[in-house]
Amino acid sequence: MGEPLGVAVLGAGHMGADHIRRLDRVVSGARVAAVADPDAERAAAAVAGLADVTVHTDPEAALDAPGVDAVLIASPGPAHEAALLGAFARNLPVLCEKPMVPDSAGALRVVEAEARLGRRLAQIGFMRRYDAEYRRLKALLDGGTLGRPLMLHCVHRNVSSPPGFTSAQLINSSVSHEIDAARWLLGEELTAVTVRRPVSSQAAPEGLIDPQFVLFETERGALVDVEVFVNCGFGYQVRCEAVCEAGAARIGEDHSMLVTTAASARREVARDYLVRFADAYDREVQDWVDATRAGRVTGPGAWDGYAAAVVAEAGVRALESGDRVAVELAPRPDLYAAVSR
Repeated sequence: MGEPLGVAVLGAGHMGADHIRRLDRVVSGARVAAVADPDAERAAAAVAGLADVTVHTDPEAALDAPGVDAVLIASPGPAHEAALLGAFARNLPVLCEKPMVPDSAGALRVVEAEARLGRRLAQIGFMRRYDAEYRRLKALLDGGTLGRPLMLHCVHRNVSSPPGFTSAQLINSSVSHEIDAARWLLGEELTAVTVRRPVSSQAAPEGLIDPQFVLFETERGALVDVEVFVNCGFGYQVRCEAVCEAGAARIGEDHSMLVTTAASARREVARDYLVRFADAYDREVQDWVDATRAGRVTGPGAWDGYAAAVVAEAGVRALESGDRVAVELAPRPDLYAAVSR
């Protein structure tokens, strides 16, 4: 099997610490070789008990640390562009959490930098592609038994929004997952977006437009609607229904436990994404490790990260203006397929 893949993890916050745990306890064929976080104490706490791990406050130092073969980026989005370009400069394969880069201009710079290398190094962390239910839906749609997809109906609900969460982030943070999932499920680009505002929930912080109703159009004429509600109060829910010419299929209903007691029954609802998509994260990282050790790059790539950024920016403009906003993508380099399968 050879030596395990030495991974530098950039970011030791909520997501980064969970990936460090995953690499150490769940995934085979890899180990944490270095960690970087501006908070040195947090970085040290995240790798407490792990052997042969160097701790850094500078991500560049972590990339250059002994034994680093690949990079997992779990730092805040504004730090991703520099980290990706640093990995490219060192010829290091990288798994980057979404957003690849928060703004489309920076995301395009990443695409162009990777294209100049002539080969893919980056996989982007759209983990829904690794969820068992989403994969079953994708296989069903690709198989063609339901006919041509006409609509996707999506629901994305969170218990509550974190402090400082903005109305724009409902689209460029929360709905970014639906953006990628829709492109992947349908195998086509999104071409326009409209956002409607129902009355905001009394549970939403002052000034936050929550919930929102987002409508996407696709290049072959399908429609994708997303109800995003980040202060629903009762749990984390993600659902998707594909309506096709010869049938429909819905996911997101039965992944929780049903508990029956005297004269009653209740269904557990996940409280956050790390619970609901735990298996998807495990599968995503294991597949990345396996592919990297085999010298391959699979899964969603830099073009997918760029496309998501462009669509999200159009969505924010639609939210602010109330208008239908067209999505305008740059020419796609030959390195990338239209939508990574």
